[in-house]
Amino acid sequence: MSSKQGGKLKPLKQPKSDKKDYDETDIANIQKKKDEEKALKELRAKAQKGALGGAGLKKSGGKK
Repeated sequence: MSSKQGGKLKPLKQPKSDKKDYDETDIANIQKKKDEEKALKELRAKAQKGALGGAGLKKSGGKK
């Protein structure tokens, strides 16, 4: 069947999700996960600074 309507069909809009109610254990777990992520970011930043602080990697190629 052909239709006279041209172009792409718009997708149906999804209903907005309501806010979830968290109990104390859920809030504690979320906070713990955020703290762990923050600690990992700090450790990664420290590790990168240490590697770049030394002589570093020499580029092969042209003479200077």
